Amino acid sequence: MIVRRMKTYTGGQGYVYQYYFVGKRPALAGSSEGPATEYIFDVTSDRKTTFAVSIFVPEEGPRHWASVHGRRLTGAEEYGAVKIRLFQAFDEVENMMAAGRRLLVDGDTLEQVLATLRVE
Repeated sequence: MIVRRMKTYTGGQGYVYQYYFVGKRPALAGSSEGPATEYIFDVTSDRKTTFAVSIFVPEEGPRHWASVHGRRLTGAEEYGAVKIRLFQAFDEVENMMAAGRRLLVDGDTLEQVLATLRVE
């Protein structure tokens, strides 16, 4: 049996979100994000309705970051960037279930969130 650790985040819109990490996988072929890794979280803001939030990291972002910084990202660093993007959505998106279920960590976003985390 898999035990998932529920975490809590109070978003900028006033909602208190509970979420947990489900897993990651290669994005499905033909997705609009192109070749990417998909990180999946289950989220609720009312403890009644749970919905999936997918955060896509296109392959080109980490590849470009590595060429600029001279090393590859570790799995923990990439996951950290994904979680920061999830928190940004919790802060900025008024209705996550309607408008925040597919998020993207493109090259610019990756650079910004990793700078926030002081990853060089």
